[in-house]
Amino acid sequence: MASDETKPDGAVGEQGLGSRAPEFIKARRALHLSWQVGVFIVGLAVVVAGVIMLPLPGPGWVVIFGGMAIWATEFVWAQLVLRWTKRKVTEAAQRALDPKVRRRNIILTTIGLVIIAAFVGFYVWKFGFVMPWKIEDQ
Repeated sequence: MASDETKPDGAVGEQGLGSRAPEFIKARRALHLSWQVGVFIVGLAVVVAGVIMLPLPGPGWVVIFGGMAIWATEFVWAQLVLRWTKRKVTEAAQRALDPKVRRRNIILTTIGLVIIAAFVGFYVWKFGFVMPWKIEDQ
């Protein structure tokens, strides 16, 4: 079922679960199994690269979700995880756009910045502002 097809009850459905491999690959069991192994290995490599990027510079979560999308071309479990993730991200975005939540977040951010500025001001007042790389002649 294509993503824009209408179900009998009138609802527009998402694309069905399952393999999206070409038909000539799905028709041959050994070829389809090797196709799935290849997709799994490529997806695993992308996910591992994303996990490595989490503590290092790089778009770690984007790469992890890219690997999940690669897996979702073949594996139902990955398709279900991506659907769940998409639903949760959409719900979080809707909550974040709620005016009350936005106002609360702005107020909390402002309070946090004022507290940090007060600590920095106190530190500079107490100890002065000396750059750590300024080396005095001895």
